[in-house]
Amino acid sequence: QLQLVESGGGLVQPGGSLRLSCAASGFSVDYYVIGWFRQAPGKEREAVSCIGSSGGSTNYADSVKGRFTISRDNAKNTVYLQMNSLKPEDTAVYYCAAKRWTTVQAMCAYVRATYWGKGTLVTVSS
Repeated sequence: QLQLVESGGGLVQPGGSLRLSCAASGFSVDYYVIGWFRQAPGKEREAVSCIGSSGGSTNYADSVKGRFTISRDNAKNTVYLQMNSLKPEDTAVYYCAAKRWTTVQAMCAYVRATYWGKGTLVTVSS
């Protein structure tokens, strides 16, 4: 069964940190661009960050630049999102997604993917 499973979400105070993981099963992420997206209540899904298949290319939303870092470990078939200096406006369900034959810019711009995870909730609140 082909799937992506996110983990690492939770409740954190403003200024805190979390690391999200996206584990793939049933397929190898080696040739896929992987993206992290989020959706807050009442808002559209938006791109947070995307990473190329080799990890050499990355893309970040302006709202998270300098605070979030995307990385991948193809040997573990896993992609990570390190989130630092979290703000209440970062509260959302975070999804990871995978797509081949695309670029990090296109994937983040069009929010389209072949595979989607079910999401993990991140709540930033005091």
